[in-house]
Amino acid sequence: MTRNETLKCQDCEGPVVVPNDPMEGEIVSCGDCGASYELVVGENGTFSLNPAEVEGEDWGE
Repeated sequence: MTRNETLKCQDCEGPVVVPNDPMEGEIVSCGDCGASYELVVGENGTFSLNPAEVEGEDWGE
């Protein structure tokens, strides 16, 4: 993967920029809608996106 690679958001097809030194499991966000994704490394070494599991605030419940 090249530096500053851009992937497509699965929600709005907006840009999701992969950082210069990406790590598997890193969370990245869509520049248009703000959706969060987890970076996943495929068999061929390229990155893909999985929707990030966002945990809500636990207000002592």
